[in-house]
Amino acid sequence: MTSVTGTWRLVKAVSRDADGKELPAPYGGHPMGRVALGADGRMAAVICDARREVPAGEKREYSSYCGNYTYDGSRLVTRVDAASDPARMGTDQVREVRFDGSLMVLRPPLRSYGGPVEQRELYWEKISDV
Repeated sequence: MTSVTGTWRLVKAVSRDADGKELPAPYGGHPMGRVALGADGRMAAVICDARREVPAGEKREYSSYCGNYTYDGSRLVTRVDAASDPARMGTDQVREVRFDGSLMVLRPPLRSYGGPVEQRELYWEKISDV
């Protein structure tokens, strides 16, 4: 089992509709994020749209949460105890995990992000073992 422990930088985010058709890139095509997964089972994540300017009529996407996590080799489950979205409090955030070379790919469940239902995949590069 590959370790997920460490600090990771978001390098790419992709999205597909329920039929697998590619959608416009999440976070305005300019994702910025960090996820820290401690050896003690504690994690924190933050992701945002890193464009300097967001076009009129669009919203800047932002999300953050933290909590205790477990990892079984294919699923990362975080019990959220603080979050930018109060609806996440006390929930389990489940992410499928796979590795694409040295990148960790996290795949949240199919859901709506304010529009049609979509399936996202977030690609993370390890930047620190801590």
